[in-house]
Amino acid sequence: MSIDLIPLNLRELNTLIRAAQDRHRALTEREPAAKIRRMLIAQAQRVGYTIEELFGLDAEQPRPTPKGLRRRKRARVEPKYRDPDNRRNTWTGRGRMPRWLAAKTKHGRSVADFLIPGVAKLTPKAPATGRRRLVKQS
Repeated sequence: MSIDLIPLNLRELNTLIRAAQDRHRALTEREPAAKIRRMLIAQAQRVGYTIEELFGLDAEQPRPTPKGLRRRKRARVEPKYRDPDNRRNTWTGRGRMPRWLAAKTKHGRSVADFLIPGVAKLTPKAPATGRRRLVKQS
C-alpha cells in the first residue's frame, strides 16, 4: 500500500500521522487472537459448553459462502496451442494470450503456427452483428 503524500498540506499530514499512530497503538496494545481464542475455549469449558455449541461452527472449519457468491467450477479444456521450443507452454485459446505466444507473434509469426496438429482448429471470427448499410457514392 502506498499513499501519495505530495499533495497533502501540513495539517493533513499531521492528521494522517496521528491517525497512523492511534492505529499502531491499538494494534500493539491488544492481546493476540490466539490467546483470546484459548481464553474463550477455556471459559466455555468451565460452564459446560464447547465453542461449536456456542458459535455453531467448528473453529477449524471455514465459514460457508452465501449461495449467490459460490463460483461454479469450469469444465477442463484441452490445450489448443503449444510452444515448439518448450512443450510445457500451452494455451487453451481462452482468456488473454500468454506471454510466450504474444512474444512470438510480435516477431511476425502467426497464431496458427502454434496450433496442436490433429487436436485444434482455428476458431472462426464471430460474424458481424447488425445490418449492413448501403451507401450511395456520388
